Amino acid sequence: MREAQVTRNTLETQIVVKLNLDGTGQSRLASGVPFLDHMLDQIARHGVFDLDVEAKGDLHIDAHHTVEDVGITLGQALAKAIGDKKGVRRYGHAYVPLDEALSRVVIDLSGRPGLEFNIAFTRARIGEFDVDLVHEFFQGFVNHALVTLHVDNLSGTNAHHQAETAFKAFGRALRMAVELDPRTAGVPSTKGSL
Repeated sequence: MREAQVTRNTLETQIVVKLNLDGTGQSRLASGVPFLDHMLDQIARHGVFDLDVEAKGDLHIDAHHTVEDVGITLGQALAKAIGDKKGVRRYGHAYVPLDEALSRVVIDLSGRPGLEFNIAFTRARIGEFDVDLVHEFFQGFVNHALVTLHVDNLSGTNAHHQAETAFKAFGRALRMAVELDPRTAGVPSTKGSL
């Protein structure tokens, strides 16, 4: 089974993430940030991963540390669950629409952290959620999963839809990248490692 459990404890947050790459899309989410839980559920359902997240953070300040650290911990869990990357497809991509919004996500399990993030949110907050934290989540994930990730919102006027299409597309792109390719026995790289 390609699964992992990672615990991250800092003075700002205490987080446990459990990830099963070969799951059924089930999630148990308790980050303390309702909109983040909604987005994490999109990753699990559209990635068909089993994902458990339990986080306690300094929400009396704001949600920044919790959202960023959940991204970091999810990245660490992916890196642990994917192992040496033998037999995976490596690359994944997805376009996802939601009404007027359309997002594209492309990922490479490259072993190199890189994020290109292009979402011009139409407002600063979705309910109580600061939209700047979407970038922080993906940056934390990329830095610790060691992947190259391009997130582009191609259209949209509703900030909730912009964010949701990005997270759904991320789940689908990641699902494609981590799938086992029956035609690839080794690591999908001319270097022999990722």
